[in-house]
Amino acid sequence: MDNEGLTNHEIVICLRGGAVLGPFKGTWSKDIVSDVRELTKDFDAHLQGTPQKRYKYHLHDQERRIAHTVILDFSQVTAIYDRIELVPR
Repeated sequence: MDNEGLTNHEIVICLRGGAVLGPFKGTWSKDIVSDVRELTKDFDAHLQGTPQKRYKYHLHDQERRIAHTVILDFSQVTAIYDRIELVPR
């Protein structure tokens, strides 16, 4: 898969105690500034023992022209679901 193509993400964040945040839509490409991929990468690193260094993520939905800001303490997150729509170039 080409790592520079446009991808549309739908993120759902599950919290300790059963609460759910989302879904949040976010678009990523080399030309679009969005933290949608970094959120899942950072949470994965946290699960593998890396201390959390970042708490604020901006998820930009280019289709609806909306920006979501989420501030998370990963110790309170139990799962992140990232549904990705691959868009042909």
